[in-house]
Amino acid sequence: MTDTAVSGAAIKQHLIDPEICIRCNTCEATCPVGAVTHDDNNYVVDASKCNFCLDCISPCPTGSIDNWRVVRAAWSIEDQFGWNELPAQEEIEGADDAAADADEDDVGKLLASAHAGVGGKAVAPASAARPSINLFRRDRPAMATVQGNFRITADGAESDVRHVVLSFGATQFLVLEGQSVGVAPPGARADGRPHDIRLYSIASARDGEKRNGNNIGLTIKRVPGGLASNYMCDLRVGDTVAVTGPFGATFLMPDDTRANIVMICTGTGSAPFRAFTERRRRAMRNAAGKLVMFFGARTPEELPYFGPLQKVPASLLDKHLVYSRVSGAEKEYVQDRIRAEGAKMGELLADANTHIFICGLKGMEAGVEEALADVCRKHGMDWSRLKPDMRAGGRYHVETY
Repeated sequence: MTDTAVSGAAIKQHLIDPEICIRCNTCEATCPVGAVTHDDNNYVVDASKCNFCLDCISPCPTGSIDNWRVVRAAWSIEDQFGWNELPAQEEIEGADDAAADADEDDVGKLLASAHAGVGGKAVAPASAARPSINLFRRDRPAMATVQGNFRITADGAESDVRHVVLSFGATQFLVLEGQSVGVAPPGARADGRPHDIRLYSIASARDGEKRNGNNIGLTIKRVPGGLASNYMCDLRVGDTVAVTGPFGATFLMPDDTRANIVMICTGTGSAPFRAFTERRRRAMRNAAGKLVMFFGARTPEELPYFGPLQKVPASLLDKHLVYSRVSGAEKEYVQDRIRAEGAKMGELLADANTHIFICGLKGMEAGVEEALADVCRKHGMDWSRLKPDMRAGGRYHVETY
């Protein structure tokens, strides 16, 4: 450690995780005091300038900006430029208390509005394979060829959701279930800077959309006026796409046949869970652990992959498809079905082999957590204690957008 900024008593330092950062420049553009800078390798925070205003936290698309260490002497920007991963927290007297104060006083109030899941404070499942991170960046992307672009919501549905298949040809692109890739539309913004990178969760297993095909599937919803989503949804077979990544070191599938995996999602949040399901179908078909999915949409026509999901055997996937806008039926959301399946969920929550993954629109986590808390109360458990234990053990993960 270089004693360049502050030394003496233990201090809190704001850092950026180089494993998760996609180098999108959002943090540097947002910082009002010029504390964030970069070189060809990393984006970093200058401890002598950072005033902990936290303006950079919410806009970060990956959570890489939300990292803190308690140190005796601040890491210099030169130190940080050379990192490939964050240093571990040193054993410093009072460090735990100082870190807790930092989280509660400075960071906690903004976490609810920040992108959660990829990166952030989550811990990867202990059995998950070690992910490859940042193999390809904006200045040296992997060039992929479009092999397919299929609509996966009904033709008459309001939501146009696509399954886009990208092939990397001879370029090795290593991924794990739960990771994401980055794509930026070609061209530049009005100020001349490149368009922002947009992250998409990988919807295929680690061995490819086609087994051993060195390709991936992505689930993409067309957003009216959305530059990246329309670019991706309009791709044609044979088009080339510049891809960065892969990203994500924590929202990873447990590689354990005993693991019960509860997947709770809405819309395109189903993408990583399609990957989870396909991985288990291919590699762990007779696994003792259960796969359970709670998948919410407005109608069956609006639910991505509705048709293919009907063909997944119940012996592999216990699926609960719930709808909030079906004519003549009461509104139902994923949290309602979780409560309805309270007996099953209570048994799963009491099992130390159970992992919970939540993926979908920002705000869905609150309703899901209330339902999990209700289930816990009915089965003699305390969700306020269970959740942090699951998170610390790499068994609770959230990715919302």
